[in-house]
Amino acid sequence: MKKPPTLDSLCSQLAEQLVARAWLLATAESCTGGMIAATCTDLAGSSAWFERGYVTYSNRAKTELLGVDAQLIKRHGAVSEAVVRAMASGALAQSGAHISVAVTGVAGPSGGSLDKPVGTVWLAWATGDNVICSREWFDGDRAAVRQATVRRAIEGLIALSQQSLI
Repeated sequence: MKKPPTLDSLCSQLAEQLVARAWLLATAESCTGGMIAATCTDLAGSSAWFERGYVTYSNRAKTELLGVDAQLIKRHGAVSEAVVRAMASGALAQSGAHISVAVTGVAGPSGGSLDKPVGTVWLAWATGDNVICSREWFDGDRAAVRQATVRRAIEGLIALSQQSLI
């Protein structure tokens, strides 16, 4: 069985694609607490393609830093398609980056519900007015959920930046 690519190799692939397009990346993270930004900036030379990261763990931070409407959070909950879509769009608008990723979820071990069990994560990737959202469920403990979210976020960035080439 073939081993999945490492996060380092995924980041290198992402870096090549973003540099080739002269694109900058912004991240908006809740459940990962900055792990996506840290993974990206672990790569030497990331300043050529990584613009900034927002750690918006609280609802207040989502509103203040990304412009997410507080009523949207109240209506749908922080872990929702509507909120992650607003986070990704807000990261683009606030940063001037060309592409963004946003994540919000329930990493556990507590905080889950029947509708949103532990391991539920919403991700959104945005370029311009194009926002793609995905609801995922990752198995494992808090660390495993967060690590899987980072991997999925970077994979989605690679896919979107490849798609934008066409």
